Amino acid sequence: MKILELSDELYLVDLPLPKTGFRRFISSWVFKSGNKAFLVDVGASASIEKLNEALEYLKVKKVEFVLITHIHIDHAGGLGDFLSYHPEAKVIVHEKGVKHLLNPKKLWEGSIKVLGDLALLYGEIKPVPEENFADGKLEFEGSEIRVVKTPGHAPHHQSYVYDRYLFAGEALGVHQYLKIRDFYMRPATPPKFVYEVAKESIEKLQKLGDLTVCFGHFGYEEGSSKIIENSAKQLDLWVETVEDIACEKGYQEEAEIIQHSREELIRSDPLFAKYTYLDDDIKQREDYFIENTLRGMAGYVKERFCPD
Repeated sequence: MKILELSDELYLVDLPLPKTGFRRFISSWVFKSGNKAFLVDVGASASIEKLNEALEYLKVKKVEFVLITHIHIDHAGGLGDFLSYHPEAKVIVHEKGVKHLLNPKKLWEGSIKVLGDLALLYGEIKPVPEENFADGKLEFEGSEIRVVKTPGHAPHHQSYVYDRYLFAGEALGVHQYLKIRDFYMRPATPPKFVYEVAKESIEKLQKLGDLTVCFGHFGYEEGSSKIIENSAKQLDLWVETVEDIACEKGYQEEAEIIQHSREELIRSDPLFAKYTYLDDDIKQREDYFIENTLRGMAGYVKERFCPD
């Protein structure tokens, strides 16, 4: 069990899986006051035992809220299992996600279709009881939890602001610490990617002021204004690069577009170029998700700019 303490109140729980590179990737944020807490995401069902161990270690007796950034299996797949241990917790999720958590059959089937054996490793998605969902004004210890709709990564994605922290899920991409005090970042775009929606979500977060960004994958950075600016520039660069490869240079096959775009981005994107400093096992994990991101961008670019 690995727990990163940001302050006396906020903790990042690492939820590793028994697969190469799947450490310091899936996580849950725990904001604690006394023996009460709220959580941001819970990970997959395969990780719920680790999450419960962390809460016991932190002496959390009551979970008031679980804030779900989006209903993808690695963020919310274990919610039904978690609530069997913490039935008192109220769930906050985008309204588009509620029906899929009440009856996760399609969500589970879709996860298997997209992720294959990886979905089986994450574990089956269990239903969430209807009485656990909450809406209306959210408060923890007398202070508001603000919900910000950020549908760039998924139509059911939302971010949260509490105190000086921005829990951004994957709205700003994926973050990874390096051994030196530096970090790697890349966009996190789904196979059905719409640039305009993703950019609007980033710009919405920029208007919140300077906060500490808490990433869904993985870690945190002070000074959200600079991080958000970097994320916006990175998104633009990636889309422009994929467009150049697909439309100007004329590569048509998806695999070729992905390969050549990645090679160019390693040269031109200083945040993504830090891929070379990642541990070998994490590189292996990232290879899979980088391909997914570029596949989503390639689909968008070919449909919008070079359909022929």
